[in-house]
Amino acid sequence: MEVCGHYERWREDFDCVQEIGINFLRYGPPIHKTYLGPNRFDWEFADLTFAELKRRDITPIVDLCHFGVPDWIGNFQNPDFPRLFAAYAGEFAERYPWVQLYTPINEMFICSVFSAKYGWWNEQKKDDRSFITALKHIVKANVMAMIEILKRRHDAIFIQSESSEYYHADSPGAIGRAEVLNSMRFLSLDLNYGRRVDSGMYQYLLDNGMTREEYEWFLEHRLKQHCIFGNDYYQLNEHRVFADGHTVAAGETFGYAEITRQYYNRYRLPVMHTETNLWEGQHGDEAVKWLWKEWANVLRLRNVGIPTVGFTWYSLTDQVDWDTALREQNGNVNPLGLFDLDRKIRNVGKAYKQLIADWRNVLPASSVCLVVPIKKISEHPDEEDAAGRRFGGSGTQAGEAEQA
Repeated sequence: MEVCGHYERWREDFDCVQEIGINFLRYGPPIHKTYLGPNRFDWEFADLTFAELKRRDITPIVDLCHFGVPDWIGNFQNPDFPRLFAAYAGEFAERYPWVQLYTPINEMFICSVFSAKYGWWNEQKKDDRSFITALKHIVKANVMAMIEILKRRHDAIFIQSESSEYYHADSPGAIGRAEVLNSMRFLSLDLNYGRRVDSGMYQYLLDNGMTREEYEWFLEHRLKQHCIFGNDYYQLNEHRVFADGHTVAAGETFGYAEITRQYYNRYRLPVMHTETNLWEGQHGDEAVKWLWKEWANVLRLRNVGIPTVGFTWYSLTDQVDWDTALREQNGNVNPLGLFDLDRKIRNVGKAYKQLIADWRNVLPASSVCLVVPIKKISEHPDEEDAAGRRFGGSGTQAGEAEQA
């Protein structure tokens, strides 16, 4: 967000949100700038930005941890991370009691894989034991954060933003490995929702450092009833598995609707499409066509009876260096946003604006049962925050969501 200019241009970014017609914004304070140490916080930037969101009547879906932690915590191998993160979440909820929607930790599975199996981020490990250590700490931190937030706001709603994956066997010799990977993709959500994992995955967890007591903790802290299953889908989410175990990207093969159906059948929760994007290519319409395709998949889910409550394009502005998954600082601008870095609207931004205008009043009327019980910001009573600032009664980069 820093290299994209958000910390200096956040007011412009919120203008962009309103230009599109978005009422919901996935957004969060930068944890590395806010959480300075145990019981030490700097809320200055968060106070400014969240007061402005409230003034504009933009409902935030608060993203508290997005792939990294402050240097003083170290990385996701730290066993103190769940406790420390839960304390941070509780302090945030205490300070901003009008916030109802949260994504405590973004893409728990991907964060664990990229940090401790691929060796790309944070601890940069490449072994199963480190992967399971990261996974159990991240998911426990997410659950403990939900507990702390619910102590302050009993009607809080948690929208997971988790990668939806599928592994295709290239040949009969790859079927076994593909089956293992297709079981592994559910681990973060199984633990988060207190669902018993498959027998093979239970053995895998215990073989790689999770104790039986740690596993049972997740079963005993089941907060599924407070959650919406949010899942992300990109062209790279489907994989082709070969007999020797290596994988390559398969591109869009089954597509969002079919893979989401698999996850829905497992968890039986309302669904939200929480991330997608595509580069704006040389023709200028590539991202627009992808937007239309993903929206068609969302409508397909609704039409077959899967309760689907929202859709998101990620992100508001173009990104920088995501072509190397942030592993290299090359300064490459990735044309993935609704707006470019000069805050000029892209073709996909215009298409998203039209999509919202066309469908905003149609979808809620199709079923009153699909209306999420969200309280408007203006319905929350005026009160002072922890810094003594009095919030008014009225009311980018991180990503946008429009309730369907």
